[in-house]
Order: sequence, then structure tokens, then C-alpha cells
Amino acid sequence: MKKIAIAGPYSAATEKEQEENLKRMNFFAVKVAELGHIPVIGMNAALGVVNEKPELTKEERYNWIMKISLGVVGDCDAIFILKESPGVLKEKELLISKNKPVFADFNLLTKYLKEA
Repeated sequence: MKKIAIAGPYSAATEKEQEENLKRMNFFAVKVAELGHIPVIGMNAALGVVNEKPELTKEERYNWIMKISLGVVGDCDAIFILKESPGVLKEKELLISKNKPVFADFNLLTKYLKEA
């Protein structure tokens, strides 16, 4: 069983767009789980924590999110990227530094997982 990071942009112009971005990541997380593997979304791990600290500045909030996200994504066996963003690039670079595979095509990720 592999742990797969699902990465995509969260930041957006509106709260509705942020919700849609997270929903898209969760959609693919379900697909990974259906294949018998463990999906990991750094933003899902971080949001509950930072939302309990409304006094954080925008910069502090981003730093907390990235620290938590990189902490959980760093333990993954691979990463699936929906679309790049500054945060996604940090997650991608972390896994590349650990010689972990990076996927931008869900069909290729599926093949990798079926061969695992």
C-alpha cells in the first residue's frame, strides 16, 4: 500500500473557488483510496489547525500551512499534481529530493499503483 500526495492550488480569488480547488483534490483522493492506497492532501491536514488561529497574519497562515503540508507530504511514496502553484512546487521539489515519482497524468498514476 502506497501513500500518495494529491497536490493542487488552494489559493484563489474567492472562498468558493478555494472550496472548488479542495473539492477537486479530494475527488482524486477518493480515486486513490478506491485503488487501495492512502491519499494525503497537505491542505486537509493544515486547514483544521490554521483555522483555529484566526489571529494569524496572511503570511503566518501561509507559513503554517506549508510547514504542516510539507510535513505530511514528505512521507508520501509519490505525488499526483493537478496543477502547479507555489505551494505545489514546494511539495513536488520535496518529493523529487527524496527520489519519489511525480505524476501529472492520473492514468499513469493508476498504472503505477496497480503495479505496486
